[in-house]
Amino acid sequence: MEVVLGIDNLIFISILTNKLPEHQRSKARRIGIGLALFLRLALLGTVSIIVQLTEPVFEVLGHPFSWRDLILIGGGLFLVWKATKEIHHSVDPTPADDVFGTAKVTLGFGAAIGQILMLDLVFSLDSIITAVGMTDHVAIMVIAVIVAVAVMLAAADPLSRFIHANPTVGMLALGFLMMIGMTLIAEGFGAHVPKGYVYAAMAFSALVEGLNMLSRRAARRRAASADAAPRKPAG
Repeated sequence: MEVVLGIDNLIFISILTNKLPEHQRSKARRIGIGLALFLRLALLGTVSIIVQLTEPVFEVLGHPFSWRDLILIGGGLFLVWKATKEIHHSVDPTPADDVFGTAKVTLGFGAAIGQILMLDLVFSLDSIITAVGMTDHVAIMVIAVIVAVAVMLAAADPLSRFIHANPTVGMLALGFLMMIGMTLIAEGFGAHVPKGYVYAAMAFSALVEGLNMLSRRAARRRAASADAAPRKPAG
């Protein structure tokens, strides 16, 4: 479960760090994921407090909201905002002054690390609360977190390079982030969305894009072969 949930986080990290100068990207990914490990382990040390976050703190129109709900809604809104902003700047090369800010997306090293930690906090709280219902052994949860972070560290650089080299994949990843953000918002409002449906949709979209990439490569090979073929003289 931790590995699957780490995919969401890794997509966000890849898109975010690709906005940094090239010499800072790998470093930012390692630091962000490394700090995320310490954050998750610290949260596991306060499991008894985290479980209490599911208790209602107020009601709106008869619907109770807990701190967990508010954190999920806030994290989901941030993901939707971030994905929408990145899509806006990707499709509009010369944006005018609007709600999305400057004409060029800029991001500092510290800001990237901060955003990585903020989203990891949201995903970590959700996964830890779910894990508590699956096992009472903190040691098992610690091992799961360490394995998941190790997988993220191994996959971070290759995934980021792949997304950077394939703009259509980057756009698809932004769509994934928007869908995940909407799922978090729905969960915060009490509407349970089975994760299997979400990841099945992501897998199907990735499969379709993979077929499109193979088709484009085949078309380029045919075009190259046609250009290289000797032409018969006219007449």
